[in-house]
Amino acid sequence: VQLQASGGGLVQAGDSLRLSCAASGRTVSKYVMGWFRQVPGKERDFVAAIRWSGDRTYYADSVKGRFTISRDNAKSTVYLQTNTLKPEDTAVYYCAASPNIVVLTSHASWPYWGQGTQVTVSS
Repeated sequence: VQLQASGGGLVQAGDSLRLSCAASGRTVSKYVMGWFRQVPGKERDFVAAIRWSGDRTYYADSVKGRFTISRDNAKSTVYLQTNTLKPEDTAVYYCAASPNIVVLTSHASWPYWGQGTQVTVSS
């Protein structure tokens, strides 16, 4: 599975960005898809995940109510709509895929990763 993340950028606090992650190489329609983020010197943190059917979504407390994860299985693409961005949201955002049924928030539990896209939020 190859994942290609895009959509990051430099924005001001309060702005929005829509991140995209396109999957190829193997159908991911039955995979759990997720987003993580990482700042230098820290571990990669869970942000959001969505089950293959799209009926269940999961969010870190820090982004609940501001971020929305969605997926389009026909396009093998997962999205992360980020609203009301804050400077503390600044990080490299990675998309990930997992064939596991259970959504795990530890980055070590996800076998497939994209290359990351930088999100920088200025105050």
